[in-house]
Order: sequence, then structure tokens, then C-alpha cells
Amino acid sequence: GVVQLGPHRIAHEAIDFDAVYDNALFAASADVVPAWEAYLDGVRKAGSSIGAVVALEVTGVPAGWGAPLYAKLDAELAAGLMSINAVKGVEIGAGFGAAELSGEENADEMRLGDDGQPVFLSNKAGGVLGGISTGQPLTARVAFKPTSSILTLRQTINRDGAEVDLRTKGRHDPCVALRGVPVVEAMAAIVLADAKLRHRAQMG
Repeated sequence: GVVQLGPHRIAHEAIDFDAVYDNALFAASADVVPAWEAYLDGVRKAGSSIGAVVALEVTGVPAGWGAPLYAKLDAELAAGLMSINAVKGVEIGAGFGAAELSGEENADEMRLGDDGQPVFLSNKAGGVLGGISTGQPLTARVAFKPTSSILTLRQTINRDGAEVDLRTKGRHDPCVALRGVPVVEAMAAIVLADAKLRHRAQMG
């Protein structure tokens, strides 16, 4: 997984998954790290927080895992990722961007490769079609909300029903999504392990 942070997004063509573990921010581009560090330091000093998107890509998933209805691979993955603390949104493949595409733009066309095997020309579906893996990389984007424990006074109501202003004290994470990267990866691994076992049980 990689982080896409607030106003400092990485252009899709610049994403380098190999760079992720070379920096403490799990950024998929070394070029953005100084800007992200400065931005997060400002957020931290202000006692505030910021959300972020963790991008996931899983390679090596064989075609055929999942099911067309009750155990759709993308549905299982989305459910697992949504169960992670602070996650408020999950996209598979093109996700919400697919709503802006035509049928021609969204279709993952196929041709025969040099070895005679099918080759997809794009991956808008994120590696899952009809609930079943295609053999392409499985891709998802996971939106983490800003940490709710901030130092700025927030309006709320206490247990007695009185209106009060509350300031959270103690540990403060300016961006919880940074801690979420290995969690997203682990959750995806669990979902795929389940899918592999179901596939083996069904196919032998």
C-alpha cells in the first residue's frame, strides 16, 4: 500500500510501489516526502489532523478466485478494508472515477499475448470482473478520515445532556493513515487467503 496525502497527491504515473518502504511516510515517490513532512509538521503543530488515501496494489493473484454473487472478491475486499478503524471509503479499480467514463473508456479490452494467453489492455476493473479475479493486479484505494482526537475545542454534549466544548488531550496522530498502510496490506492478505482456501475447496 501507499499513501496519497491531502493536497500533495502523487500523479498516477509517478507512483513507484518499490519506493514505499524507503521512507517513514510510505510515500510511493521520494519526491513528495519533504513536502509531506513539512505539511504534516504544520498540521501537528496546529493541533489538527488530516485524512489521506492509501492505494493498494496486489500482484500475482491468479484468475478465478471469488464468486459471481455471495462471495464476490471485490465485495469481500471492500468489506475487509471498510472494517479497518478510521476508514470511510473504498474504491476498487477505477472506483468512483468509473462514473465519469463511457462504456468504451471503461472496458478492459483483451488481446492474445505472444504466448497465446489473454492479455488485458487496461485495468479499470481493478483485477476483478463479475466478482472473480482476472489475473491482473488487484487495485484499491482506501480513504482514512482525519483523526478525531484534535486539540481544537469541539462542540459536543456530555452525559448529563449539557452543551460543552471538548478538547482531546494525550497522544495525537496528525494523520492516522500513515499507520494504516501495513494494516491495509494485512487485511488484503487475509481476504485473499480466504479466497484461495475457498477456491481450493471448490476446485480441488
